[in-house]
Amino acid sequence: MPRVMWLLNHSAARRFEIPMLKACGFNEIFLPKIYPVDPSFRSASLDFSEDRNLTIPPSDLAVLNAADWYGDPGREAWAVANRHFSLLFFIVHTAEALGSISAHFQGAAIWRAYGLERTNSYSTIRKHFTHGLKTVERMGDRFWFGEAYKDLHAVEDDFLRRRTVYLPLGLSSADLQEGWTGSDRRVFFVCPDIGFNPYYRAIFDEFKRDFAGLPYAIGGSQPIAVGDPNVLGFVPKELHERHMREMRVMYYHSREPRHIHYHPFEAVRAGMPLVFMADGMLDELGGISLPGRARTVAEAKSKIHRLLQGDTRLADDIRKSQKVLLDAMRPDRLESAWRKNLTHVVERLQANKSGQIGLPSRKKRIAIILPIVYRGGTLRAAKLLAEAISEGAEQAGEGAEVVLLHLDLPSAYSPKDWSDLPSSVTTRTFNWNVLDKAEAKTAMMFDGHADWEPVYEKYLAVDDGIKQLGDCDLWIVISDRLSLPLLPMRPAILAVFDYLQRHYKVSHVEEQILLANRLASHVLVTTEFTRQDALQYAGIDPRRVTKVPMLVPEKGTATRNGQGAEPTHFLWTTNLAAHKNHRRALAALQIYYEVYEGTLSCHVTGFGSSEITKSQLPHLDGLNRVVAASRALRQRVKFLGELSDEAYRRELSASAFLWHPTELDNGTFSIIEAAHYGVPSLSSDYPAMREMDRQFQLGLSFMDQEDPEDMAAQLHAMEVNLAERQRSLATEKQLADQSVRRLAPHYWHVIREFL
Repeated sequence: MPRVMWLLNHSAARRFEIPMLKACGFNEIFLPKIYPVDPSFRSASLDFSEDRNLTIPPSDLAVLNAADWYGDPGREAWAVANRHFSLLFFIVHTAEALGSISAHFQGAAIWRAYGLERTNSYSTIRKHFTHGLKTVERMGDRFWFGEAYKDLHAVEDDFLRRRTVYLPLGLSSADLQEGWTGSDRRVFFVCPDIGFNPYYRAIFDEFKRDFAGLPYAIGGSQPIAVGDPNVLGFVPKELHERHMREMRVMYYHSREPRHIHYHPFEAVRAGMPLVFMADGMLDELGGISLPGRARTVAEAKSKIHRLLQGDTRLADDIRKSQKVLLDAMRPDRLESAWRKNLTHVVERLQANKSGQIGLPSRKKRIAIILPIVYRGGTLRAAKLLAEAISEGAEQAGEGAEVVLLHLDLPSAYSPKDWSDLPSSVTTRTFNWNVLDKAEAKTAMMFDGHADWEPVYEKYLAVDDGIKQLGDCDLWIVISDRLSLPLLPMRPAILAVFDYLQRHYKVSHVEEQILLANRLASHVLVTTEFTRQDALQYAGIDPRRVTKVPMLVPEKGTATRNGQGAEPTHFLWTTNLAAHKNHRRALAALQIYYEVYEGTLSCHVTGFGSSEITKSQLPHLDGLNRVVAASRALRQRVKFLGELSDEAYRRELSASAFLWHPTELDNGTFSIIEAAHYGVPSLSSDYPAMREMDRQFQLGLSFMDQEDPEDMAAQLHAMEVNLAERQRSLATEKQLADQSVRRLAPHYWHVIREFL
């Protein structure tokens, strides 16, 4: 028989359902070892006893035991679960848990439904936790609504009704116990969480009002103390059972037609007279003609008063007749329903699996979106990511189609920008559409999310001419530069290379950028420094952030410098961004030439670099005067602007070294490309560059980017010790070991979990 994951911690339910599963032949059952610190789990406990019956590797069991199954247990835990288990029982405590089960579990998942108050429904809960997205629907026939009482599904939506399986809840033991005395002349009423739960507070206040003047004791856990000496709070099991034996009568207030508590059955089993209100679930379980039933509060109060006064005839009549309530909860009466219905679930699961054999399936399609116009390193990173995903899917035998989307701006991109993409990656243009609430709801409805409700005033939607990117199964946005929330038609991953806005004022939409991070299904980063920013600055749950290896351009046609002409310049690759450290860099160059009498010219390249001394940007203001006042800077520093790939490579290959004086970022591809040409690099000393140096074994030289004098000294040292610096470079084999092909599986391992 299949193994079962029973992902609940309710003590009483476990005492019934685990033996019931075993009676049906399911002998290997996993029980969770972590549950939320939450008052709603007042009846929860841990049970390790089933671990010894599991015939799975101890290391796999350790992974399962360490996972939080009420949140997101993580990819490793799901991999273990799918290797060993085919059946899963769960309750919905968080949206994260529901989405995680739907996205990852490959067997049959049963949402265990024990009933709710009449004002609520499981359909409402589902909409609340999923915002109307097709979370459980995407499981298809593998999802079941496991009702614990007949006809709970009657008030649910069509999807839950169609997926209903009846698995009745009972008692672990329905045998009457001897020993009730009734010597304590009080009415016993159970009402937990009075101090903070408005629902139970209203019940408590109603009880005190309706039964004023009668002696009473209130059972149930009270996380917040209640100012009433008759409220007992949490008591040990032995004392609770003693109350059942000694108190004169229990009163059960509920008229709920689709929910019932355990304690009325505990009272009946203990032989304690039960007075209960009509029209609740006890009527459905055989209580409709019992002498303990009361149609009105006045009738209930009258019966309780008689019992407190010692009416033994009424007590005997109630005690003898109420045994029928236990009959509906007896395991032997419920086993046939469990056996029949679980057999149906397993047969449907097996039929689904066998039906999939040999059927052609559409390749998954993944969209990589450039949300704004990017050039330089970020554009290169997007293309490398597309290549890595395509390559990773191919290596795993799970081929995927990758589409790279860029804004429909002919002035920003030309066909040549995409000519180096592999044939497995296609491109597509798009424009952003801004939708108001009504438009967003309509778009989601047409995509099949009929119950989705907008949370924000406006949303971004992709206008690509193909159903707003609805033909793709997963969206990956390069960076987090989204001015509004993304319409959540598909799971969306952000590839975030840095959080410069934490360190510099680089955007007027910082609040929206942070919101984009928090709304994303997952976030990919390539350095530990950025991962820490994601956690500490963006406030992302660690389980939704994955650090993947940095991808860099391949060697291509690069050849290492031989014994050619002596180099006459070094290369500074930059742009106009504030974090590029232009002011200190020019000060360092001036010291290098005027103090150290440096002999190498500096060639400045990169998008916008020809405008550095002309720009009116605040961080560049006045640099024209700095250059004009220094003869050395005017003669030795050449601002070349953005070069073609061919021209840049000629400049690089003829360079003595590459200079990277940036203040802070996520690293630069340029040092890798330089290494391919046998050109060493001098870099600012910040975390991302140290990480790159370790990953690619680059043998970088470092300088203090906040100290122009040290920067100048290190420039001079590079010139003087150039041969030594060249010998310290990473070998071609070391660089090849970090190729896209080698690193692609790391990316696919993450991406595939969201398909």
